[in-house]
Amino acid sequence: MKLIRTEDAVGQVLCHDITQIIPGQFKGARFRKGHIVQPEDIPVLLSIGKENLYVWEKRPGILHEDEAAALLYKAAAGRNIHGTEPKEGKIELVADCDGLLKIDRAALLAVNRTPQMMIAAIHGDLPVKKGQKLAGTRIIPLVIEQEKMDAMQAAAGSEPILNVLPFHPKSLRSSPPAARYSRDASRTNSPPFWWASWPNTAAR
Repeated sequence: MKLIRTEDAVGQVLCHDITQIIPGQFKGARFRKGHIVQPEDIPVLLSIGKENLYVWEKRPGILHEDEAAALLYKAAAGRNIHGTEPKEGKIELVADCDGLLKIDRAALLAVNRTPQMMIAAIHGDLPVKKGQKLAGTRIIPLVIEQEKMDAMQAAAGSEPILNVLPFHPKSLRSSPPAARYSRDASRTNSPPFWWASWPNTAAR
């Protein structure tokens, strides 16, 4: 942690919350710990009396929570899944389509045994809807060692932990048994049903 001039803080990471008070209108945290200072933030910070800021001092081998959250998301999110923007070390995983959620439970447990991070997911082997939240990744401290993220990636393995197998409409046609119907009997159509597109490899 180091103290720098606010004008020089663009791109730096705040080490604490900064409160703004506007009488009769607003009182609360204007900027949260871990926020990366943007050019448009400088006038606001100066207007609330922050001429200097305590910011995180980047060191080799140390990652900001949002950088680490992106690595955790990459290990978790597979087919037909997208993530939200990183915020305070968190990224949510969202389904891109209706389908069947498959989770590599062994990899999920292995990742969650890695210190200072976690993936919280809904149950797998169940249908999910497009836009449904499937899981959330979280880096717990503001900064974390690169070696812990390396351990996480080794625990997760080379394949994504979560995948959504999309549903596709299909219909079956069946012929009545010859013993019960004449050769001229018309074929009947069964109601449509849904099936999931399974990958060529074994389901995870």
